[in-house]
Amino acid sequence: MAIFEHLSGSSAEKEGDGDMLIPFAFEETLCRDVGAGLVPPSVHLWSHPGGVAIGLRDSRLPCAGQAMQSLEARGVRTAVRHSGGAAVPLDAGVVNVSLILPKGRGTLDFHRDFRLLASLIAEAAGFSHPSAAARITAGEVKGSYCPGDYDLSIGGRKFCGIAQRRQSHAYFVHAFVVVSGSGQERGELVRRFYEEAVCGASGLDYPAVRPETIGGLGELGGPDSAAVFADGVRKAVAARGTRLATAADLAAETGYSLGYGDPRVLEAAKMLRERYAQ
Repeated sequence: MAIFEHLSGSSAEKEGDGDMLIPFAFEETLCRDVGAGLVPPSVHLWSHPGGVAIGLRDSRLPCAGQAMQSLEARGVRTAVRHSGGAAVPLDAGVVNVSLILPKGRGTLDFHRDFRLLASLIAEAAGFSHPSAAARITAGEVKGSYCPGDYDLSIGGRKFCGIAQRRQSHAYFVHAFVVVSGSGQERGELVRRFYEEAVCGASGLDYPAVRPETIGGLGELGGPDSAAVFADGVRKAVAARGTRLATAADLAAETGYSLGYGDPRVLEAAKMLRERYAQ
């Protein structure tokens, strides 16, 4: 398995120049290459210096464009994401974990893949904070942003959500993990986005966010450092008997190379922007 890393502050992450769509475009491109057999199944660890990625359904709210512009005016980057789910804040304290896998024969069991990623995340937290990891539960947290059946929480406060994106020959399962900082502040950011995006209209379908339902792992007794959690992910994968080849290893061994500044990634970002922009 290959591992690609673009954590905030790294030279690899800086290639993206803060563009919210670059990480998603990178995964679109990598997913195609996994499906074509050019690269083995992969894990992608990344973060963004500061932004809000909204879902397709969110983008159709009556004043979504205005709400996104308000965030941008405050220095918070925005983008419409094409994977499933609703609005999520992304910053240096949120580690995104994606598994990019080739499609096998037969019907995909997305519940199995969600459970796999959920277990990896719990195991990753457990390497540094076993007592907190033992209290992690899966199940929708009412009032959280981007709620779903595979929310991960501790003591009723959500710190992780999971979504999926499929292509013809491969797919990826993606999780955002709130590691350090205030979960409630992030929840308030998303609550305010929806408040402006709905323009006072009634009968609309969007998450009714209660900020107190969100927590960072550090607040909940788990790792409070993105670096510590990312190291836990590497250890959790390796503990399953899987060798992790870094991007540098892969380039040396096979000649395969892909980065945020790759022309194919930039072209994919342009396509996503044109397809999903307001």
